[in-house]
Amino acid sequence: MKAYVFPGQGAQFSGMGKELYETSDVAKSLFEKANEILGFRITDIMFEGTAEQLKETKVTQPAVFLHSVILAKTLADFQPDMVAGHSLGEFSALVVNGTLSFEDALLLVSKRALAMQKACEITPSTMAAVLGLADDVVENVCKTIDGVVVAANYNCPGQLVISGETTAVEKACEAMKEAGAKRALILPVGGAFHSPMMEPAREELAAAIEATHFSQPTCPVYQNVTANAVSDPAEIKKNLIIQLTAPVRWTQSVQQMIADGATSFTEVGPGKVLAGLIQKIDKTAETHSA
Repeated sequence: MKAYVFPGQGAQFSGMGKELYETSDVAKSLFEKANEILGFRITDIMFEGTAEQLKETKVTQPAVFLHSVILAKTLADFQPDMVAGHSLGEFSALVVNGTLSFEDALLLVSKRALAMQKACEITPSTMAAVLGLADDVVENVCKTIDGVVVAANYNCPGQLVISGETTAVEKACEAMKEAGAKRALILPVGGAFHSPMMEPAREELAAAIEATHFSQPTCPVYQNVTANAVSDPAEIKKNLIIQLTAPVRWTQSVQQMIADGATSFTEVGPGKVLAGLIQKIDKTAETHSA
């Protein structure tokens, strides 16, 4: 069974999507439609912009989403049996399996980016990568810290990202090192994604998601919140709303996809981060990059 996976924020690079635009009429028309929907020429920033310009929140998330979805729509033999996306990538997955229209998903991604940016400005917050500790050790250390700090991204065994108030994350990093972590380093991000600090963004995005039509998907999506196969539009909607304040269970999602019969994983979008994580989750997994 073929699984297709879609990356999240952080996979962007200058020049992303340019070759697609220049070589495919389908891609070109979708990119131009995106420029109209967003109200600015995101393609100019994607194709010619600096890394700094691409880091701007209102640009980053739509850019990664567009690269992934448009690339998927140009693949000749694209027939997924199951899909999943890492954080933002879940929106890409929901377009390719028919749950969301391209236009609706792009509007939601744009709203998500702006809502997250606003939430980041309320309280100083950040994220940190913890390497070399078991998941339960990281979770238990977080519980001992004063302030808000939680496990946010279960990326692969021995690599977990924590998220929360800046001072709490800094204290947690010291405690992680004392607990035997190989490394615990603050990440260059604008805020505490997938933590309770995103509650204002979740509330704002919830209203937009509730007002959007979700169709019956052509294949199941393994959602970040549950790490299980979901095909019911109402359940997909509910999980997507919870996603902003809940952890990304990527390790568990990949393990479940393999248990459910995934024989190959193809990463669609900028970069090869997910293919690398999947190899760490299961060394025997067959991975490709589109």
